[in-house]
Amino acid sequence: MPGMPKLSLVEGSFEELATELATYLDTLKGDGSTVAAEVQPLLADPEQPEQAKATDKDAVLKKLVTASSVLNAAPERELQAAYNLLIHLISQAQDPNKFLPPICKYLSQPITSSPQNGSGIALGVLGSLFNTIPPEDETRYHVLLAIVELIKNSKNYDTLQPQLKNLDVWVKQWESEPEETRTLYLSIADAAAAANEPEDSYTYLLKALRTLQSAPSSQEARDVSVRALKVALQSEKHFDFEDLTALDSVQSLRKTDQVWSEVLELFSAEVYDDLQDFKESNPTFCSENGIDEDALDRKMRLLTIASLSAQAAHTRTLPYSTIAKALAIPTEDVEVWIIDSIRSGLVEGKLSQQKQEFLIHRSTYRVFGENQWREVASRLETWKTSLINVLGVIRSQKEEFVKEKEAQLNGPPATARDGFGYRPDRRQRNVGLSLDNE
Repeated sequence: MPGMPKLSLVEGSFEELATELATYLDTLKGDGSTVAAEVQPLLADPEQPEQAKATDKDAVLKKLVTASSVLNAAPERELQAAYNLLIHLISQAQDPNKFLPPICKYLSQPITSSPQNGSGIALGVLGSLFNTIPPEDETRYHVLLAIVELIKNSKNYDTLQPQLKNLDVWVKQWESEPEETRTLYLSIADAAAAANEPEDSYTYLLKALRTLQSAPSSQEARDVSVRALKVALQSEKHFDFEDLTALDSVQSLRKTDQVWSEVLELFSAEVYDDLQDFKESNPTFCSENGIDEDALDRKMRLLTIASLSAQAAHTRTLPYSTIAKALAIPTEDVEVWIIDSIRSGLVEGKLSQQKQEFLIHRSTYRVFGENQWREVASRLETWKTSLINVLGVIRSQKEEFVKEKEAQLNGPPATARDGFGYRPDRRQRNVGLSLDNE
């Protein structure tokens, strides 16, 4: 993974290094078992020029990998070097991939010898392992899953976040199945949620949902859809729900979860009064689903201001009294809510305390349907008419300019000049010219 340390070079033959690691594992185990004794018969004698048998690397690695679960108890200063040695040995196998899943599993578990620095050491080892695998090798997928799991447990999401810009490229290189891709996206969503990054969590929940469009009515699609909707509802920055309503799996909630479907419709197009009616009809909805009721009220009030502003697009003004009534708040609190709506990017405008009005410059359409298309068509027609009028004025001015030029070029011919270079025909005009006779 970019930004993480590469694997250090390890010198020595496979046989020598395998024996060294087996001896070290025996020291850590301390229970009388001898990995070295089990491995030794499987190794060729390096001192014999013509060996009777070759080293059975797969058999050796199987024993070493199985015994390596004890490495998590190794002293902190030795841990990374021991894992690097094991990875180096695995890289020499005919099929290294079959030995890597246990290593990823071990590194995803707590490092008991170093509770404080263990996650950082494990990330360093997994990052080295990720970088040693060819980019197109799907084994990288399993290593990345282990990295994400470790990130989630350590709440160290900011370490992973910069690397995610490469995720789509990696998934394409690995040619992962939809199920595998979905598992990865959901793991990243979990890690982001654990680090209190709801926007990132929502992004990867949506990516996971898009892998379920072939089975939009499945239980998994339902569960992920509801989870994404809950994150969107409680996010302080998310106000556009069209990305959810466009998904077949979310549309399927109309059949499987009518209450959740109603909530989505509320926040897609309705206003604050409608939300209060819903809460009266479903008094336990928020508590049963672990949703902050105040967060819902706040979001809906801001969305209501956006709807009112969009409806007042022609007049470009919105009285404070109208906003106060729609939001069920005192008139003196209106400006605070308008400022919050502006900060949220839903509207733009100016506050007029003197007129007690909100002067609208721009408003967000929560639903872009037939009425909005008609308004766009009307504005385009108005713009077209204005351009035609401007072109007519320019054309008229151009024609007058051409006529004036032609008149100047085609005027009466000049007469002969006198000795002073004065045109006699000009004496017929009262130009106020006088000559001194002295």
